[in-house]
Amino acid sequence: LLLGVDEREDDRGRSDTMIVVTVNPKDKTTKMLSIPRDTYVPISGRPKHDKINHSYAFGGVQMSHDTVQDFLQIPIDYVISINMEGFVGLIDALNGVQVKNSLAFQVDDFHYPKGDIQLTGEEALSYVRMRYDDPNGDFGRQERQKMVLQSIVNKAASLQSVFAYREVLDLISDHVRTNLTFEEMKYIHKNYVDSFKNVESLSFQKGSDQVMQGIWYYLVDPKELEQLQHILQNQLDKEKTTP
Repeated sequence: LLLGVDEREDDRGRSDTMIVVTVNPKDKTTKMLSIPRDTYVPISGRPKHDKINHSYAFGGVQMSHDTVQDFLQIPIDYVISINMEGFVGLIDALNGVQVKNSLAFQVDDFHYPKGDIQLTGEEALSYVRMRYDDPNGDFGRQERQKMVLQSIVNKAASLQSVFAYREVLDLISDHVRTNLTFEEMKYIHKNYVDSFKNVESLSFQKGSDQVMQGIWYYLVDPKELEQLQHILQNQLDKEKTTP
């Protein structure tokens, strides 16, 4: 589970980006599923439904993990949360990322033309946060987030030495929380790198918007949720878990 966190002073903040990555080294495939941040779900450990990104505000990384795991009915082994400073620092430490941009737009004094573009950390942050000028709204933003993520993965996979990994991690360590150890990261790099070359992007498309008590929520389509759960369970060679 990857969490992009908008932290605030004296406030834990919200997880504005939530992407679940499942990797199957046997089939050498990776699937990435974006979860809309306003998705109306049961929050693990709390009596009421709420927006899924509020789980981070209520209970940090652990509650986000538990909530997403119950929602998708798959076991989630690892969680990485990174704040905006860490996101910028990570991309700059990798000397930028390249994406194939499908929508020309300008935001925060940055211009993003169509086609292959190279992004610095600050440019990438504005690129993945824009949604109001996108005709696809939050769904368009999710696709940009996944493109940048895949580019980060490709760049990281190309690092040739353990020392290069350690240098990057040292640069962003103050802005990242994860239960991954450095040894596990090295193992993943060694044994899963081929799986990251075949990435399928998944998303919720059939849900609906609904306002309840003056608050806007995204309601997933139950059949689509079941289909996506099944895809991820098959990807992990797992049977449905019990919440």
